[in-house]
Amino acid sequence: MSDFRRAVRRPWAILVAVFAQFLVLPAITFVLTLLLDLRGSLALGLILVACCPPGNVSNILTHRAGGDVAMSVSMTSVGNVLAIFLMPVNVAFWGSLHPTGRDLLREIELSPLSMLAEILLVIGLPFVVGIYLSHRFPRFAGKARRVVGPVATLGLAAVIVVGVANNWAIFTAYIGLVVVAVFVHDALALLLGYAIGRAARLPEGSVKASTFEVGIRNAGLGLLLVFSFFDGLGGMALVAAWWGIWDIVAGLAVAAVWKRRTGVSPEVGAAVA
Repeated sequence: MSDFRRAVRRPWAILVAVFAQFLVLPAITFVLTLLLDLRGSLALGLILVACCPPGNVSNILTHRAGGDVAMSVSMTSVGNVLAIFLMPVNVAFWGSLHPTGRDLLREIELSPLSMLAEILLVIGLPFVVGIYLSHRFPRFAGKARRVVGPVATLGLAAVIVVGVANNWAIFTAYIGLVVVAVFVHDALALLLGYAIGRAARLPEGSVKASTFEVGIRNAGLGLLLVFSFFDGLGGMALVAAWWGIWDIVAGLAVAAVWKRRTGVSPEVGAAVA
């Protein structure tokens, strides 16, 4: 709960990250799908990923870059709560505007309310349970983190492998286009997080946090929603799976550059501990 109390004390930084994540990034993504002439499921896949909330990988990358980890965690917490309600609306809105994506949405008959219920189960319920356990049983939560982290990482890897394996023919046919689209999209997302943090005159540590909060999306959730609502649609699964790999690679590279330039302060390391 301290993460949310911290967010209330520093609302400006949180509002900046929320504005970039849920309003600007989906709009930029929509324009990018038109510029790259992405069609159908590929376009919807990129839009879906852009509408996903940040993953907690952003907290790790902020730490590695020497940023404000406490603010990063607060941004992630608030972002995940808001995504429960904003993500279904964003996907339905931007997907229905796309000239080829809208046809797929009609065929699937995507219901924002059904997606809301799914996200409540995937994000909301574990989120509330996790906060409750951490608050009431801190020792148990501390021990559980050592298990939950590696298991979650293996789970994400398994989902990505399944997504690629089930759509191998599409993978080989479109991987070149997907690699370019995800590369450009991820670079724009990271740049947006950095630029909006600078424009809002946030402290250096908060700018780093904003960069990774906007640039790192929960692609695992995106893949799960592809399987749940889009029948594992090949193009969408491929985009989400490759994004899950590439955003970590790109994020680690950006964090490494920042770390070499500024180093990680003892205060930041203590905050993470």
